[in-house]
Amino acid sequence: MLQSTHTMTLRRLQEVLDARLVVGGEQLDLEVSSACGADLMSDVMAFVKENVVLLTGLVNPQAIRTADLLDIKAIVFVRGKIPTEDIVEIAKENGMILFSTKYSMFLACGRLYEAGLRSGGVREIA
Repeated sequence: MLQSTHTMTLRRLQEVLDARLVVGGEQLDLEVSSACGADLMSDVMAFVKENVVLLTGLVNPQAIRTADLLDIKAIVFVRGKIPTEDIVEIAKENGMILFSTKYSMFLACGRLYEAGLRSGGVREIA
């Protein structure tokens, strides 16, 4: 498994993913050091990294609540999905940054990897 200490600001992430900022513009200088791409929130729960960005196609309050529980501050909705106003409000209340990108999960993760964000992983199952 490749290990990397590369970090990326959310501003750079937005450029790499050609992403639309939905909420949290005042936090674009926040740095992330790893990414988690998942539509199953149980898979996100197995992710054990700090300073992570979540990429998901799941646009519902559960995604926001799961991210909050794991102290994930940034979420990118893939495949052009846009969160509803109630989801945006929950994200605001929790100090989260939300983006939307036209890219699929596969391409969005690949673009971040190619741009230097190479840390990712889940707990190893014995």
